[in-house]
Amino acid sequence: MNDMSETNNCVSRSACNSKGSMIVVSNRLPFVLKRNEKTGELERKASAGGLVTAVAPVVIRGKGIWVGWPGIHLDNPNETIPESDPNDKTPTAGLLSSKIVAIHAEPKLFDSYYNGCCNGTFWPLFHSMPDRATFIADHWRAYIKVNEQFAEKTMHALQLLKQDSSNEKSCSPPIVWVHDYHLMLAANWIRQRAEEEDIKCKLAFFLHIPFPPWDIFRLFPWSDEVLQGILGCDMVGFHITDYCLNFIDCCQRNLGCRVDRKNLLVELGGRTICVRPLPIGVPFDRFVQLAQNAKTVLSTSQKVILGVDRLDYTKGLVHRLKAFERLLEKHPEHIEKVVLLQISVPSRTDVKEYQDLKEEMDQLVGRINGRFTTPNWSPIRYIYGCVGQDELAAFYRDAAVALVTPLRDGMNLVAKEFVACQINRPPGVLVVSPFAGAGEMMHEALICNPYELDDAAEVIHRALIMPEDERIVRMNHLRRREQLNDVDSWMKSFLKAMDSLEEEADDIGATSMQPVTIDDFDEYLSKYIGYTQKLALLLDYDGTLAPIAPHPDLATLPLETKHTLQRLSNMSDVYIAIISGRNVNNVKDMVGIEGITYAGNHGLEILHPDGSKFVHPMPMELQDKVVELLKSLQEQVCKDGAWVENKGALLTFHFRETPVAKRAALAEQARRLITAAGFTPAPAHCALEARPPVQWNKGRASIYILRTAFGLDWSERIRIIYAGDDNTDEDAMLALKGMAATFRIASSHITKTSAERRLSSTDSVLAMLKWVERHFSRRKPRANSLTYKSARKARDTIQMHMSYQPPARTSPKPSPPLTPDKASSGSESS
Repeated sequence: MNDMSETNNCVSRSACNSKGSMIVVSNRLPFVLKRNEKTGELERKASAGGLVTAVAPVVIRGKGIWVGWPGIHLDNPNETIPESDPNDKTPTAGLLSSKIVAIHAEPKLFDSYYNGCCNGTFWPLFHSMPDRATFIADHWRAYIKVNEQFAEKTMHALQLLKQDSSNEKSCSPPIVWVHDYHLMLAANWIRQRAEEEDIKCKLAFFLHIPFPPWDIFRLFPWSDEVLQGILGCDMVGFHITDYCLNFIDCCQRNLGCRVDRKNLLVELGGRTICVRPLPIGVPFDRFVQLAQNAKTVLSTSQKVILGVDRLDYTKGLVHRLKAFERLLEKHPEHIEKVVLLQISVPSRTDVKEYQDLKEEMDQLVGRINGRFTTPNWSPIRYIYGCVGQDELAAFYRDAAVALVTPLRDGMNLVAKEFVACQINRPPGVLVVSPFAGAGEMMHEALICNPYELDDAAEVIHRALIMPEDERIVRMNHLRRREQLNDVDSWMKSFLKAMDSLEEEADDIGATSMQPVTIDDFDEYLSKYIGYTQKLALLLDYDGTLAPIAPHPDLATLPLETKHTLQRLSNMSDVYIAIISGRNVNNVKDMVGIEGITYAGNHGLEILHPDGSKFVHPMPMELQDKVVELLKSLQEQVCKDGAWVENKGALLTFHFRETPVAKRAALAEQARRLITAAGFTPAPAHCALEARPPVQWNKGRASIYILRTAFGLDWSERIRIIYAGDDNTDEDAMLALKGMAATFRIASSHITKTSAERRLSSTDSVLAMLKWVERHFSRRKPRANSLTYKSARKARDTIQMHMSYQPPARTSPKPSPPLTPDKASSGSESS
C-alpha cells in the first residue's frame, strides 16, 4: 500500500552505480501488466513511483533483475512478459523482460497473504493502530507460503546472474534488496539457500512504513519470526532513527539479541546486522520542472489549504476536516477568506472499512459545507479520484498551506513534493504531523498533532497568518534540504551503507544518568555550531540564568554565571541577548553586563548595545486601560499576599505568597478581570500576566533582534541557541524551530515544550554556557567579526511591520510609544 505521493513519473537526474549487480525484490514489479481488450496481448503499464525512479536505473545499468508480482493473475504462468513500449520514456523502459522474474501465486492464497495478513494485520499494527488489526492464523500461514515463493524466485534470479558470463560486475557479489512489510520473512530463506548453494550475495531490507515500538509490535503472535526474517539481512534500513531504535529494542526484548544502540547494531547467530536510518526523498528537480510548466488550476481569491492523500484511515482525514471546522468556529475571520481543497485518492474500494471511511468523509464534508456555506463561498472543495501530475503540481505550487497530518505514516512524500513545487514568492506554509517520518526531519514546518483538534486549528490559523519573512525563511530551509536529500541521494546513501558495514562495538555505557556536565553538550551542539559560524545566545532571565525567587528583586544572577556571560560578551563571534518579561531597564540592572542586547516585557522594549532603543507601538487607549485594570486588580484580588507588578506595558499579578488553597480562586478572578479589560491573560510562575493585544511576543522579538544584529540574511550567517523556562519562551522556540538549538529549563512537573532538549536547572544552563565558552576559546580570531557599527547600519535598513489587535468593537488609534519611565521593577515572569 504505497503512498499516493509515490506517483511520480520522472527520470533520475544523476547516475548512481552499484559495485555489484542488484536484485530488487518487491511485492509489485515496477510496472503493471494489462491485457489488451482488442488483441488479448499483455502490455506493460508504467507505475514509476519514487522508489522506482531511483532504483530502476541502477538495476538496469548493473544488468540486475527485478523480482515481483506483475499485478495480474495469469492463467498460464509461463506466458511471456512483453518488452516495454518503444515510446516509453519512464525509468523502467530499459528493464528487459529477461531481467524480470515474476511471481505467480494462486489467487486465493495471494489474497489471504496480501489483503489478509499484509493489509489486515501488518498495515494497522505497524501504524500503531492495533485495534484495527486482525490476527488470523490462516492469513499468517499464507504470508509464510508467499514469502517462501518470493525467496525461491530470488534464488532463481541469483542463479541467472551467476550464469550470466556477460555480466561485467560478476566479480563483486550482487546486492539483494528486499522491500517492505510484504516480504519480512524472505531474506532469511534467501540467505539459507544461498549458503547451501555457495552463492555469494549481500542482503538488505528496507521498510517503507513505520516500525512500531515494542509494546505494539509484541501484540503480533508471530513477532519473533518476523524479526528473525528481517535479521537474515546484512543491513536493515528504515526512514528515521526512531524506527531503527524501535526495531533494535524489539530485537533485544523479543529475541534476546545483543545490541548496540549507539552504533545501531544487532548481533544474531554470530552475525552483525547494521540498522540504518535512510530517509527517502523525491525527484526534486522534476517537481520543480512540473511546477514551472503547470498551468494555473486554482482560480480563486481565497487562500487555499491543500490536502492530498489516499483515502486511508492512517491519513487522519476525518480529524483534518474536524480541525478545519474548529478553525472556522474559533477564528470566524477566515470565513469566506480560505478554502480547504481535499484530494482523496480511492484505495481498497472493495473493503468495507474503506467504504465506511468514504461514507463518513462524504457526510462530514456535506455537514461542514452545509453549516458554513454562504451564497458566494463553500469552505471545502472535495475531490474523490485521481489527479494528474501536472494538475497536482499546480495545486502544490499555488496552495497557501499544505496539511500533511496523518495519524501515522512512514515518511509521506506529499510534504516533500509540496516543498519542491513551492517556487512562488512569497511561498506557502507546510503543516506536518509529528507522527509522519517527514515530521522528524522537516523541522521548519509547523508541527500539528492531528489528534488534538483545538491545537490543530490553532496551527492552521498560525500558518494562515504567518508573516511573509518567516514563511520565506522556513521554506528556503525546507527546499534546500529536500533538494540536497532527494531520491537519488537516498539511493546513494543505501549503496554507501551496503559497501561499508560497521564493526561491532562492545561499549556498555553508563547504567545511570550523571549530573549535567560540559561534555554532555558536545554531541548536540558541536556539529550544529561548527567552527566557522557566529553564535547568537538568546537567553531568558528568571528561571533560566537566575533561580526563581519568592520576589523578583531577590532573583539575582549567580556570580559564576555573570562572569561566564561577561567573558562570552567579549568574544567577537558570540552575540548575547537577554529576553525577559521584566522591564528592560530592570533586567539590564539585574544582569549588569555592557555591550549586549536587552529585551524587556517579552520583547516590547529592546535596548541595543549601542544605546539605541526599540519600543513596540501601542494603541493610545491602552494607556488608560492599564491604569483601570491595575486599580481593579488591586481592589479585588490583591489579598492574602497577592500583589500586582506594574511594568508599564504589562501588568503581572503575583500570588506566590498566597496560601495554596486560595491561589486557584484568586487566579481565576484575576483572569476574568484581565480578559474583561481587553488584555490577554498569560500564566507565568505563580503569576498571571496581563498582556496588551498586540501581535508581538518573544518569538517575533527574537527574529527582530537577529535581523537587526546580522541583517536580513541572518538565518544563513549564524547559529542560534535559545534557552528559556516558561510558556512565554515557547513563542520563541516555535518561531525559531528548526533554526536554533533550543533548551527548555523544566522541573519535574508535566511540561509541554517545543524545545529540542530539556535542562533540569539554572546550573545546567551554566554548564551549557561554559561549553560555549570552551568551544569558542579554541577558535582562532577572525578578521570579519561582528561589529555593532555594522549591526546598527543593518538595523537602520530594516522596515519592521508592527501590528496590534485592538480590543473588540474599537478602532485603533495612533499613539506614541511607551517610554522607559512608564515602567517599574522587574518580574520573575520571564
